[in-house]
Amino acid sequence: MISRKHHKIVFSFFMALLMSGIMSFAISVFNVGMVTNIITLWLQAWGFAFMVAFPTIFIVSPIVHKLVSLVLHEESST
Repeated sequence: MISRKHHKIVFSFFMALLMSGIMSFAISVFNVGMVTNIITLWLQAWGFAFMVAFPTIFIVSPIVHKLVSLVLHEESST
């Protein structure tokens, strides 16, 4: 298992993997339709999307956490 001290990297990896896979598939189908080589096109797009998504999520996630904290209020403990 991986140490909890690597939480940010592991979180970013899995978030980027899933989001880039889902989004690249949706965008590939939207752009070219369900053609015979859609899997090949999608995997190429996914590889590129992941290379962009992983560092982006790693850098942007602390900003997102701060924004979420600004828009949410603390629940009272009663």
